[in-house]
Amino acid sequence: MSRQFLLFCVSGGLAFVVDAGIVQALVSWGDANPYAARVVSFLAAVTFTWVFNRTLTFHDAEKTSRWSQWRQYVLTQLSGFAANYLTYAALVAISATVARWPAIGVAAGSAVGLVFNYQAAKRWVFRSARPTR
Repeated sequence: MSRQFLLFCVSGGLAFVVDAGIVQALVSWGDANPYAARVVSFLAAVTFTWVFNRTLTFHDAEKTSRWSQWRQYVLTQLSGFAANYLTYAALVAISATVARWPAIGVAAGSAVGLVFNYQAAKRWVFRSARPTR
């Protein structure tokens, strides 16, 4: 297993804490809709992982403007999030336990999107600089 993939997994694990913590707080303490709360928690988590991955995981990648790279990163991660969110939403819809404890659904959805998100980040957003001739 590559160092990059391990760091990407660490980033994802930490992002899970951010994501699940925010969605759980919004649902439990803010009486928020669990579907809408997940959108808010995703944006916080994806921004966290972008900073982590830009700084540590893919530190040797081409440096582009932060705004442009963040946009690219969010777009790639949205594809993985689509699979993640569909898993989450299905579990919330069919399980009263997951509806009450949405962090369980976040965990299941996160596992589904991991490999896709890593490949998209590595190959598109954080490409390694090409050697000059």
